[in-house]
Amino acid sequence: MAVKNPHFYAPFNFGGLPHELADYDRAGVVIFPVPYDGTTSYKPGTRDGPRAIIEASRVVEFFDEESKKNFSEVGICTLDELEIMDDARQTIDRVYESTKKILEDGKKFVMLGGEHSLTSGAVRAFKEKYPGLSVLHVDAHADMADLNGGSKWDHGCVARRCYEMCPVVLAGIRSLADDQAEFIEKEKIPVFWAHETLAKQDDRWMDEAISKLSDIVYLTIDLDALDPGIMPAVGTPQPGGFDWFTLLKFLRKLSAKKVVGFDVMEFMPIPGMHAPDFTAAKLVYKLIGEFYCK
Repeated sequence: MAVKNPHFYAPFNFGGLPHELADYDRAGVVIFPVPYDGTTSYKPGTRDGPRAIIEASRVVEFFDEESKKNFSEVGICTLDELEIMDDARQTIDRVYESTKKILEDGKKFVMLGGEHSLTSGAVRAFKEKYPGLSVLHVDAHADMADLNGGSKWDHGCVARRCYEMCPVVLAGIRSLADDQAEFIEKEKIPVFWAHETLAKQDDRWMDEAISKLSDIVYLTIDLDALDPGIMPAVGTPQPGGFDWFTLLKFLRKLSAKKVVGFDVMEFMPIPGMHAPDFTAAKLVYKLIGEFYCK
């Protein structure tokens, strides 16, 4: 007689957790999925990212071999997907309102995207709660355009909108336009370029990058920061980028600061290719452990 795969009977939430660990009132961590890709500039599909990450997470084994812990015991509640609007600004405003409520309830915050423009809505809520906030923007792209496609709320403008609210440090960058380069130089924004850091395989830059941040940090990760060899499932991939262990090493150093929230954005699942889904889900889980389970 065939043995049934328990995956198919697990609740549809991050980790497939039982009610006692996934209940909102009980949970310490909230997963906030936002399936939006209204301003995507190349390949659409990041609207399917949050669901794909959650689906893969249901069969991720939660004993962490490095820390020897099971982080799911903190309690992880997965919210219903945010209902999006046709207008980018209105959707970002809804992200802000939802994030504000999650923070008011005292929950640890994880947003799953969806396109990167959404991050500015979350950062606005965090900045209100934490006036000394700074943002670590880990991405292949600088995302420092003032306007993109005639809009201030395009995904290519997200770091610029965040910078208007608080200090921003960029890491992993290997793609940007002339006007963005000029703005970064004029404003003296700290940038840790991939060709000066990752390509040289010298990790001393990591401590310098962390030192540029304030004591309270919001982390935003565009998954195209990873090398497309391990993360092809993004809309605008760029050659080069972080490998798995280098990214984890860098983000573990961020634990020297108080990380009050993070997001993992721009996942665009590829039909028939499941490895990226598991990579994204495992990254989210690792970061929950690193920032919220110490």
